[in-house]
Amino acid sequence: MSKLIIETKNLKKIYGGKAAVDGIDLAVERGSIHGFLGRNGSGKTTTIKMLLGLTHPTSGEARVFGLNPEDRKEGVRIRRRVGFVSEDKGLYDHVKVEQMISFTRSFFPNWDLEVEGRLIELFELPLRQSVKKLSKGMRTKLALLLALPRRADLLVLDEPTEGLDPAITEDTLQILVGMAAGGTTIFFSSHSLSEVEQIADHVSILDRGRIVVEGPLDELKENYRRIHMVFEEEAPEKALVAAGAAQFRRVPRSLTVFADRDVETIVDRAYLHNAVSVEVAPVTLKEIFLECARSETGGGR
Repeated sequence: MSKLIIETKNLKKIYGGKAAVDGIDLAVERGSIHGFLGRNGSGKTTTIKMLLGLTHPTSGEARVFGLNPEDRKEGVRIRRRVGFVSEDKGLYDHVKVEQMISFTRSFFPNWDLEVEGRLIELFELPLRQSVKKLSKGMRTKLALLLALPRRADLLVLDEPTEGLDPAITEDTLQILVGMAAGGTTIFFSSHSLSEVEQIADHVSILDRGRIVVEGPLDELKENYRRIHMVFEEEAPEKALVAAGAAQFRRVPRSLTVFADRDVETIVDRAYLHNAVSVEVAPVTLKEIFLECARSETGGGR
């Protein structure tokens, strides 16, 4: 049995001559929590739709559970094994909450009634209220409740904590961690980088339709460093570029470098050029994301 639940190769989607997704390669392992990050318009939602067979790629290929989402029958088999929370939450407005739950439950023979009851209590969902009257946070709660009890092999979650208060967000994240520990694979997109950093074990950062950084989160945080250097005279930017540094912030006598490799070489080169002080500091996922989003090249390897 393959370890990969999601795999794409050179996946592209072009709209009106412009690439929304521009040749991405994904490899999502069974049982992992994979954060899929990017600014608005970077191609995250389009990628998710291609993985679920909701839109077809212009070129390249995708496989989910080893199946082809473009094939009608295989696409149905994929969606039967997936719990999906879409960005717009995909709810029927003109029914009551309890009717929406009952209707969804009827399609999934392995539906977990215990999880359903626990989430109804945790989320304090108003069962007799019309879906149309729900707040943004309540719509998110309902969308999660419709996805999590399915006993799905894969959860695909697009902004799964949108509108939730901090306490419910924390409870939801812990539920997701528990499901991953039980073997469920979780592929999720979120603008809350602190939440991704809290639970993800692997991340991919998308910019302008391309993956610019990807890898195990612990390794990325270990490799990336912010290096602040002060010099006696003008900062030797060219020498540090030669040493592998990139993404500078400079004033006449100081440089701040964001680096994901050759940190020791950069530090040594700084002292060779009469650095007065050099400080090396670890960075957060948020800092990695912001630096890569600002960079024309993405800042990754």
